[in-house]
Amino acid sequence: MRSVPFFNYPALFTSQEAEFQRIFADVGRRGAFIKHRDLEEFEKCLASFLGVSHALGVGNATDGLEVALLAAGVKDGDEVILSSHTMLATAVAVHFAGAKPVPVECGPDHLIDPAAVEAAVTPRTRAIMPTQLNGRTCDMDALGRIANTHGLLIVEDAAQALGSRFKGRCAGSFGASAAISFYPAKVLGCMGDGGAVVTNDSRVYERASELCNFGRNSAGEVVRWGFNSRLDNLHAAMLLFQLNRYDDVMRRRRELAALYTGRLDNVAEIGLPPAPDSDRDHFDIYQNYEIEAEHRNELKQYLMDRGIGTLIQWGGQAIHQLKALGFTQHLPHTDWLFTRLVMLPMNMSLSDDDVHYVCDNIRDFYGYTQ
Repeated sequence: MRSVPFFNYPALFTSQEAEFQRIFADVGRRGAFIKHRDLEEFEKCLASFLGVSHALGVGNATDGLEVALLAAGVKDGDEVILSSHTMLATAVAVHFAGAKPVPVECGPDHLIDPAAVEAAVTPRTRAIMPTQLNGRTCDMDALGRIANTHGLLIVEDAAQALGSRFKGRCAGSFGASAAISFYPAKVLGCMGDGGAVVTNDSRVYERASELCNFGRNSAGEVVRWGFNSRLDNLHAAMLLFQLNRYDDVMRRRRELAALYTGRLDNVAEIGLPPAPDSDRDHFDIYQNYEIEAEHRNELKQYLMDRGIGTLIQWGGQAIHQLKALGFTQHLPHTDWLFTRLVMLPMNMSLSDDDVHYVCDNIRDFYGYTQ
């Protein structure tokens, strides 16, 4: 029986082991552990890749989300609208920035529903925080119109979307600020926690830099309360190496997505994410391959019994369903959707044969001939 893990963590290292060992030795021999040239170069290259003015490496994407909110001007008592289909970190960052997270429905593409955003705006709303989910960017035209109409900030959770584009613009480049994740399972992943804050606004960048360095400005003066969050230089060096090959990574993931589409498109019991190039506005990078499936739990067990790993995102709970945190929203579409969602393997260790094996077993489960 073939084994297809959901994510092959050792392969993140072993597939590029010689290069990573070289980087480790180089950084170690220079004693370049904190804030050295590797981090500076990575930040510059990341900003250039995204088409933004500034990038700031931080300790993790959750820190990055909080910093992005605070640096953009979100303050105590504000409300921030976000999709209920997002990681808890999105709401956590809003909470610890002093604001109130307001989860709303997602649309057919599993991304935040602009109509639900419009309906949730109140006099206390300060920002919209769209999650650019699964490697796809939201309809930023619609969200931009809402933000302009009501005088709101847009702060993007682009943790899963490095390189994803909407109408030619990269996720992370639309709002006042954004955060990106370099968690090992991300499309661009390091060997631990890591993240970045990106922005086109020099003042936002300065505030973000101060917040992440104990409130110190560029002259070393303490000008605000801050904390310590920085991307380790070793991680930055490894990320820089991978960023130089990132176009090949995006291309391969889109090939895998196209293969899934070709094999599963006629299976009526499942709903697939949009195929690569299925509309000219979106360029998806397929951080995840999240499907909707009838008899989802039974399918998951069937695949597990045949050596195939799958994952239900966020432990199967949307943000508004976390009643212990005080959420009271009624979001029936998201409730229904979360009974159907499951993610199939999607990573750089997958072969075409692995994808065919996954698809063969899904088709068998639903009674389709090969």
